[in-house]
Amino acid sequence: MRPVPRRRLTAALLTTVTALAALLAAGLARPAPAAAHDATSTAYVEVKGAGSHLEATLDLEYDLLMKSAWLYAEAYDAKGRAEQLRQLRTNAGAVTEYVTGRFAVTRDGHVCTPHPVGDADVRTRGTRPFAVLSLAYDCPGGADGTYTISSALFPDSESFVHSTETIVHYDVDGQRGSQVLTAAEPTLETAGHHESHQIAEFFLLGTEHLLFGLDHILFLLSLLIGARCLRDIVRTATAFTAAHSVTFLLAATGVVHVPGAVVEPVIAASIAVVALAGIVLRDPEASGRWRLPVVFLFGLVHGLGFAGALGIDTSWSWELLLSLLSFNVGIEVVQLAVIAAVFPLLVLLRRMPAHRWVLPALTAPIVIVSLYWFVDRLAVVA
Repeated sequence: MRPVPRRRLTAALLTTVTALAALLAAGLARPAPAAAHDATSTAYVEVKGAGSHLEATLDLEYDLLMKSAWLYAEAYDAKGRAEQLRQLRTNAGAVTEYVTGRFAVTRDGHVCTPHPVGDADVRTRGTRPFAVLSLAYDCPGGADGTYTISSALFPDSESFVHSTETIVHYDVDGQRGSQVLTAAEPTLETAGHHESHQIAEFFLLGTEHLLFGLDHILFLLSLLIGARCLRDIVRTATAFTAAHSVTFLLAATGVVHVPGAVVEPVIAASIAVVALAGIVLRDPEASGRWRLPVVFLFGLVHGLGFAGALGIDTSWSWELLLSLLSFNVGIEVVQLAVIAAVFPLLVLLRRMPAHRWVLPALTAPIVIVSLYWFVDRLAVVA
């Protein structure tokens, strides 16, 4: 077998270090994805009903909602559920005006009239507080009709966030489905549901979630750095995939529920544990004993984190399963792409004498960032 030229090894080393440094710089610039409010946001909407009466339940990030309604800092900086509920009651008119102005339902081209139902609530998704609003819609027309649901919540023009997505789950007049509304495609028709469109949307949502979910990417990189051979990475990637797929499906369908306040800090801790173990336990036999069970255990927790990204709170249906499977496949595609891009470079790196100090040097920032996230997420929960 011909030796690999030193230039190729050096280039591989520089490429690997540059890629990891870029990811870690992003992590330090945006240290806690679970608590960040200045990048992107997702709104979650569930619409149910029949005939001329519908009801929509909207989950909207609390501080973003209060900023978008142009309220004072006292409202959007409110901490604690009790104070946030008080602010929502005090500013109910402004909040309702904002939401009804940017989320609309029509029936056969006629605007359905919204009005609030009960008081707003607050619940936690991940470690972020979300305001929960219920709106009833009275729609003109007879017994039959086609509904159109539109969202322009939290647009780029407001400058608080960008690229907002609204995930809508609906069960209207026997029509069930899910769709992701964006600035480019802000509208859905309940009678125009196509499975192929739903598959593509949730597949893309899955790829985005893993690609831009830096904590999950760093966990995967920690697995790659600790792997000694192709068999190692195949076994650990399989264990991770199996584990997170199980809890993702169970959590997303409501069979299992674990609060984000527990899940998010554990995800951060899992990165540090796997990264450290991959460097400290250099003996292949010792590494083999801990690797699969630990990766499988943490994979279960990461699956709960993936489920939280969809915000599903609907009953079981085949349409729901289609969305979940499409989302999960999107995650797996990105995971395989990362492995295919990074692992060969790390294999080349291990053939160089410098790997004894380079790999620990790459691992140290991963550990520091993940421990920072862990402490920060605990502080947010507290």
